[in-house]
Amino acid sequence: MAVTEPAPVAAPAAHEGILRRQSMRESAARTYARSLPIVPVRARGMTIEGADGRRYLDCLSGAGTLALGHNHPVVLEAITKVLDSGAPLHVLDLATPVKDAFTTELFATLPPRFADDARIQFCGPAGTDAVEAAFKLVRAATGRDGILAFTGAYHGMTAGALAASGGAEDVRVTRLPFPRDYRCPFGVGGGRGAELAARWTENLLDDPKGGVPAPAGMILEPVQGEGGVIPAPDDWMRRMREITRARSVPLIADEVQTGVGRTGAFWAVEHSGIVPDVMVLSKAIGGSLPLAVIVYRSGLDTWQPGAHAGTFRGNQLAMAAGTATLAFVRENDLAARAATLGARMLARLQGLAADHPCVGDVRGRGLMIGVELVDPEASAPDGSPEPPPAPALAAAVQQECLRRGLIVELGGRHSTVVRLLPPLTLTDEQATAVVDRLADALAAAERLPHRRNAAGPIL
Repeated sequence: MAVTEPAPVAAPAAHEGILRRQSMRESAARTYARSLPIVPVRARGMTIEGADGRRYLDCLSGAGTLALGHNHPVVLEAITKVLDSGAPLHVLDLATPVKDAFTTELFATLPPRFADDARIQFCGPAGTDAVEAAFKLVRAATGRDGILAFTGAYHGMTAGALAASGGAEDVRVTRLPFPRDYRCPFGVGGGRGAELAARWTENLLDDPKGGVPAPAGMILEPVQGEGGVIPAPDDWMRRMREITRARSVPLIADEVQTGVGRTGAFWAVEHSGIVPDVMVLSKAIGGSLPLAVIVYRSGLDTWQPGAHAGTFRGNQLAMAAGTATLAFVRENDLAARAATLGARMLARLQGLAADHPCVGDVRGRGLMIGVELVDPEASAPDGSPEPPPAPALAAAVQQECLRRGLIVELGGRHSTVVRLLPPLTLTDEQATAVVDRLADALAAAERLPHRRNAAGPIL
């Protein structure tokens, strides 16, 4: 790999100027920059160095994109190799050796029963475009138009993907209950709550007066990420597979954030053993660079040439970086590492609840972990046993984490879930540091002047 000079570090005094110019020039739609006022200038593994000279442990990882952390050597080597070879960097959807290597490695990681009869479509560079492609695919294959989606879902920000996400309204999208132990919509949680959610879905689809036209497909996340880190029970996943198969409804698994070892299996659907009809893949498959695809069973491959296209669906650098990332995760069994280390972190975080009543729930799968914060002194307006959410406290915890050199993101219905998405390469020492810093931040936030949380209704 070619040796490069280190990137110049901005002088500490420039830090505020860069942030000020960003706020003046960029749109009001900017998100992460509002709660994370840092200016990254160098990064390696889990560590980010800011322009002000401070170092941070990154538990956001590009919203799950950086499976191997920042600037992993195998990723840099793969990118450099393509650059040094003189290969074209932009080829639309033409075949190249780089693309062939990527698809070969990707198919080697897929569940065998799925990979043996699969086709792949390269999409625009973001996961949301792959969701749009999945909807086009199943609508073309079935001749139907409706989509089944779940409360709390997040599938992207383009029109069709956003319409299938929680909080959006679209008459073509039918909302179904996603099972939750904490704040169960049926008030029971556990296996019973998941069973009721499945029965609701089955009854609605079979009710001639249910108002649900025959759907083109069902889309679900094996773990809802933006929805608050809510793992789908394996039995419920199997029931969804049975329900959709019996009614000839293609099942779409959105593995944009859960894939490539994140949840303790290479693909999250492997926990339940189901074989979906379509898998939506992005984020980590590009090895930190933009790449998105859908993989689907060949029987759905009925659309016409050009039915889904995009100028930037042939990113050679992303495919090379993705191949290196997929191979490294597979060869080093980082999924198993994520399962082991994630369970250890989860257990330590669950122990915080004993000393911190504001910790309502701790949940997750592998290295996809969420800590839901609540107001233990208040009563839920709907009479539910769980205290109301505490968004102001969660925001304070995030800022206290940042002061301690830990980058975390918030998610969930009211942005009250502290989310941890560390790279799969984090060390035991880093995992301990993450939990220690979060615990310190939680204690510090609790000592701040009391603020009521105007969370609104609990959904």
